[in-house]
Amino acid sequence: MIRIALRMLVGDRLKYIGLVAGLAFATLLITQQGSIFAGFTRRSGSWIRDTAQADLWIMDPQVEFTEDRKVMLDSALLKVRGVEGVQWAVPLFKSYVQARLQDGSRVVVRMIGLDDATLTGGPPLMEEGSLALLKQDRAILVDARDVGDGLKLKLGMPDEGPRELRVGDRVDLNEHETVVVGTFRRTREFFWDPVVYTTYSRALRMAPPERRSLSYVLAKVKPGLDPKVVAARIEEATRLRAQTSEEYEARSMDFILAKTGILPNFGMTIVLGFVIGVLVSGQMLYNFILENQRAFAAMKAMGASNMLLLRMVFAQVLFAAFIGFGLGVGVTAAVGTLLHDSKLAFHMGWQVPVFGGIAIVICCLLAAFISIQRVLRLEPAVVFKS
Repeated sequence: MIRIALRMLVGDRLKYIGLVAGLAFATLLITQQGSIFAGFTRRSGSWIRDTAQADLWIMDPQVEFTEDRKVMLDSALLKVRGVEGVQWAVPLFKSYVQARLQDGSRVVVRMIGLDDATLTGGPPLMEEGSLALLKQDRAILVDARDVGDGLKLKLGMPDEGPRELRVGDRVDLNEHETVVVGTFRRTREFFWDPVVYTTYSRALRMAPPERRSLSYVLAKVKPGLDPKVVAARIEEATRLRAQTSEEYEARSMDFILAKTGILPNFGMTIVLGFVIGVLVSGQMLYNFILENQRAFAAMKAMGASNMLLLRMVFAQVLFAAFIGFGLGVGVTAAVGTLLHDSKLAFHMGWQVPVFGGIAIVICCLLAAFISIQRVLRLEPAVVFKS
């Protein structure tokens, strides 16, 4: 009987295609918006993932996310190094300064200062030059790709026209002359400011003078020790916050979701996709059952129970949901693959299709529950009416 139910569903090609198309569109809305939402939230931790050499991030207890600059005393570095279980610890500077390019244009950049000796925390992938060149006098590294939605450092040279910064170009950072010795590629971030890397001591000289200047301490845990146990020791000894990269990324993500309109905006679109799925599938299924009520009545007249008819209707609904969901997720994945290197934030983790599949199944079950009432109320005598 299940096979008969599926033949009844597929037999009406127009309504079958319309039902599958509606479910596919609802799936597309839910999974695409969910993937873009996941991409935006994931970008909030891009810089943390790029700075992956250390096990622990030590910061001021009031820091909420990566761009929340609350600096510490330099003595914090020595305190962290003295905690049992810490293999090494290095300073990291992060601040915003004004850059003036050779053509006279000005732009605010994010300046990151790396430990002079080890250069720990540098960019993940070099395009030109090498990280070691930062030890040269006045050296900086700049972005090699437009990860900042158009706010990449560019020159407007009179004899060449607009072009990207190249090795050998000069940039004034807070009225300090620097020289580009290399370019790097980084993961696209939630925040769009251009990034410049230099050494820690040089960054301190170029930044406005402050009594407190240490942004972070990056620490490596000795082999065989649990980073969370060592983090608890650091917090007890220094009264600072110590977190793993995953914990700090989650904290930054939660803060951005709580303080921006990303969650309600994308949530409304996802809910809209769910409502469209319920309305489309419900209307299609209701019309389908209405047009096939004589067939269902004939089955009742031949002895089919209500439970058997229920199984037939649910088989039709779940079959249409499976096909529509597959098409919708396929289109979403194809679009995400095509736009992988674009500025669109897109990340389809396993959670997105699972959530989308559950939403579509709920859509179809709600639609089936509405439509099935007519099947249960059918009288076998309907088949004998003209």
